[in-house]
Amino acid sequence: MDLLLLLWILLLYGLLLGVILLLLLSIVLLLVTNPYPMIERSKEEESFVDAKTGKHQKFPTLSDKHSVNLSVVVPAYNEEQRLPPMLDETLDFLEARLKEYPDYKYEIIVVSDGSKDKTVEVTQSYAQQYGSDKVRCLNLVTNRGKGGAVRLGVQSARGALILFADADGASKFEDLTKLEESLKETVNVNPLTQPGDVANSIALVIGSRAHLEKESLATRSLFRNILMYGFHFLVWIFTVKGIKDTQCGFKLFTRKSADICFQSLHVNRWAFDVELLYIAQKLNIPIKEIPVRWTEIEGSKVTPILSWVQMGCDLGLIWLKYKIGAWKIKCNKTD
Repeated sequence: MDLLLLLWILLLYGLLLGVILLLLLSIVLLLVTNPYPMIERSKEEESFVDAKTGKHQKFPTLSDKHSVNLSVVVPAYNEEQRLPPMLDETLDFLEARLKEYPDYKYEIIVVSDGSKDKTVEVTQSYAQQYGSDKVRCLNLVTNRGKGGAVRLGVQSARGALILFADADGASKFEDLTKLEESLKETVNVNPLTQPGDVANSIALVIGSRAHLEKESLATRSLFRNILMYGFHFLVWIFTVKGIKDTQCGFKLFTRKSADICFQSLHVNRWAFDVELLYIAQKLNIPIKEIPVRWTEIEGSKVTPILSWVQMGCDLGLIWLKYKIGAWKIKCNKTD
């Protein structure tokens, strides 16, 4: 009995200590955290190099009116090897669409996130071939992390719709049609022929690999499967409910939805997707999850242990900072 009593006392002291530490952490976070994101962007990052003239041209802002149907934002850190096949597939699809819809306009913005290789040169070679109206490089002087790179790319976009897609080309780009069809059903607007209406609609559609989970479980190690399930559990507990795959790098926003969500995005690393979806759910923005084809491509920048630990910590901080009001969302609910 004495031993059992001692264990209960230790448990109570442990819980009390945990509560005290959580309170102290919350107080510190409230004192040192800015409630809204502080976005740093140097002068040279506000422009792109026109491939034909060699002169710097200023990027637009997300608050400007759209001028193309679709912007594809591609975050890229040292992707000189994996980027060309992705761009080839994307451009082939979009150029074929132009033949069917002559008035359709698109742009691809490759965001080189402080790359040390030839990512910028590779992108500029495509800009030379297709023109800087279709392909642009946002060359970040310092590495921001994937979330920071996507945010700056989105905030430089001209599209009525804005898609961010991974540089590895793991998702089949033609599955964009599935996302567009779902968006059309959600907002009752044709994204191909009514860009003005779709730009002002509020919705987002995300690609999902959840239907491939059984196959993935069979090929991954037991340790990686445990990490994956642990991450999904933390996402469900702390942040996003009802989304099976928060991390698929294939997400389609209307221009208005992108403006609403990205102006409150704080996380710059891998868990930025989760915060975006958390913000959208808090603001009652419709979210549709659509199965897409996906192939694992060698050369992933995600390190299995460190990246998952970072994402787990970010999830806890997202929950805590919003819960105590250290982080706030700029826009009101859309109801």
